[in-house]
Amino acid sequence: MAKINIVMVEPEIPQNTGNVARTCAATGARLHLVGPMGFKIDDRKLKRAGLDYWHYLDITYYDGLDDFFKKNSGEFYYFTTKGRNTYSDIDYPDNVYLFFGKETKGLPEELLIKNPERCVRIPMAEDIRSLNLSNSVAIAVYEVLRQWDFPKLQNFGQLHNYRWEDFK
Repeated sequence: MAKINIVMVEPEIPQNTGNVARTCAATGARLHLVGPMGFKIDDRKLKRAGLDYWHYLDITYYDGLDDFFKKNSGEFYYFTTKGRNTYSDIDYPDNVYLFFGKETKGLPEELLIKNPERCVRIPMAEDIRSLNLSNSVAIAVYEVLRQWDFPKLQNFGQLHNYRWEDFK
């Protein structure tokens, strides 16, 4: 089965990481946390943001980017406000890795300079510094899933006390 890998490099805000964890749980994406992080993984704000979905996560921790790259290979895309490509113009392959940097600085520029064709951005107003990290991850994950026709995800809703057929 195709897999999305979310790579958070040095996340600083536990609530953002918790929200990303919840997105990963809801979509089946793997979460890779690359340290150092700005919080402890047992931070209650992190757990609260992820609610009760932690047992659904496929999560791996790394000491740094060198550790991550030693243990993983594949097609990497780097989400950054500095990218020249729009995220929706990319045809994402199976087992793709989507990278996101820390809230205050983004991804290391050395990484971006080495991979200009893999740097993608989410368009936004010119005077805005950036979107919230967890929102950016959600946009990226759902674009990949849209391209893959939402595999293994529930694509319909269910009313509790009524049937949709009764409203036609």
